[in-house]
Amino acid sequence: MAAVSARLPVFPWDKLEPYKATAAAHPDGIVDLSVGTPVDPVPELIRRALIEAADSPGYPTVWGTPALRDAITGWVRGRLGASAAGHGNVLPVVGSKELVAWLPTQLGLGAGDQVAYPRLAYPTYEVGARLCGAEPVVYDDPTADLDPARVKLLWLNSPSNPTGAVLPKEELVRYVAWAREHGILIFSDECYLELGWEAEPVSVLHDEVCGGSYEGIVAVHSLSKRSNLAGYRAAFIAGDAGVLGELLQIRKHGGMMTPAPVQAATVAALGDDVHVEEQRVRYAARRDALRTALEAHGFRVEHSEASLYLWVTRDEPCWDTVAHLADLGILVAPGDFYGEAGAHFVRVAFTATDERVAAAVKRLGESGPADV
Repeated sequence: MAAVSARLPVFPWDKLEPYKATAAAHPDGIVDLSVGTPVDPVPELIRRALIEAADSPGYPTVWGTPALRDAITGWVRGRLGASAAGHGNVLPVVGSKELVAWLPTQLGLGAGDQVAYPRLAYPTYEVGARLCGAEPVVYDDPTADLDPARVKLLWLNSPSNPTGAVLPKEELVRYVAWAREHGILIFSDECYLELGWEAEPVSVLHDEVCGGSYEGIVAVHSLSKRSNLAGYRAAFIAGDAGVLGELLQIRKHGGMMTPAPVQAATVAALGDDVHVEEQRVRYAARRDALRTALEAHGFRVEHSEASLYLWVTRDEPCWDTVAHLADLGILVAPGDFYGEAGAHFVRVAFTATDERVAAAVKRLGESGPADV
């Protein structure tokens, strides 16, 4: 039996281990700005909802409770501007990474099909294509760079991971029109949509983007970053009812169910905006502090108008930058994790505690501008 893992690239984070060891040896400890995992507490109202639903001995449903579907559709209408969304247009998933990795398989794609994603992108888009035997292809502009006869699944990502770039509304309109003309299914990864800093991200489901019809388009959303729920694996997709209905049937057979307590916690999270704004304030302060320190240290920040990352360079190979910062006890992600175009950049997350961010700022300041 052939090993499926042989189709996949080397797990990128394993390559960081020697640099992590260097950073951890710093007398004041490591400042880990690499993975971007949330570190702040889960809001109390969400924890309370989880606890109150803890006595859940029966199987949950794949489609979720009516209360969960109400919460998702209400949020999609109010926050994304998708005024026609109903229960048939939403589906909870067990974290967005699971969805991204297994979506091409669940769509029935395989040899001869292409899965397209941005030239700089979250690595799991490629993994999903390779798991089902499809061909992964990258683009700068999908309407100019891709063969519409071969592409079956087009990933959009705005705000971008890793760059923080935001697609303008007019670009989204153009991409949707092109994909519909050629019968290409769009999945738009919008997991950082509520974290815009210098631009206001727009959903592909917004009435002014899709014309009030969700035909051929699906948006992916996660509560990991907005609500500090990475450990809960709380996410959902919204859009084309036909596509979601097919995925629902497949996921029923596969037992891909969001646990009942997590469903209840998701309802609470989507019903409260206060904790989201409080978390935004925390991230904004950390972002400003790190950006100022990095620029004073000789880095140039590009894009980064949204998301939880700063995309920075000092015009040298990214692993040299990783090594330099590791010597300061700061761990970051090399840009080539996200594609060859990132070979001279690093991604700096601002998902560390205020104390650790302050430590990074101090170290960057004490070492002075970096020599390249």
